[in-house]
Amino acid sequence: MSRNANRGAPVPEGGWLDGDQQRAWLAYIRVQLRLTYEMNRQLQSDSDLSLPDYDVLTALSVADGGLMPITVLAAQIGWERSRVSHHVRRMADRDLVNCGPSANDRRVTEVSLTRHGREVLEAAAVGHVDLVRRLFFDGLPRELVEPLSQALESVYANIIAHGTLPAPVDWPPPQEE
Repeated sequence: MSRNANRGAPVPEGGWLDGDQQRAWLAYIRVQLRLTYEMNRQLQSDSDLSLPDYDVLTALSVADGGLMPITVLAAQIGWERSRVSHHVRRMADRDLVNCGPSANDRRVTEVSLTRHGREVLEAAAVGHVDLVRRLFFDGLPRELVEPLSQALESVYANIIAHGTLPAPVDWPPPQEE
């Protein structure tokens, strides 16, 4: 928001973003919005998957036995539980996942990757990785990959510490030696 809009309006507690912060934030937003659009378009075109489908399938593919309680899946991909519930029901209709009560606790709903879902994910991953490499990494000088990774990991840790969603099950990541 412009600092000149609504003179006399409330000011954020920490003040407005300075020039460097605003530049970084707008650059991030532009990249995030465009990259999301391009990834979604490529996945739909090549694999008949949406980016949210791919996010769910990817999270399940690395889970023990391709199975997760729905609340754990929601935390893992950063969605609200209700959004995950609705989305996985639609994915179950396409035989990408199974969704049902846990064998251990009938109060818990579990989502599992189907054989068809794994095959679709594996086929989609080829084009997805090619697109990410072409649009993201080909535009990033090699010497900036590590500093960018560190910066994004730091921001993510802050979001986990101060955000409203529970931390994913793989948080915090193992410390490198």
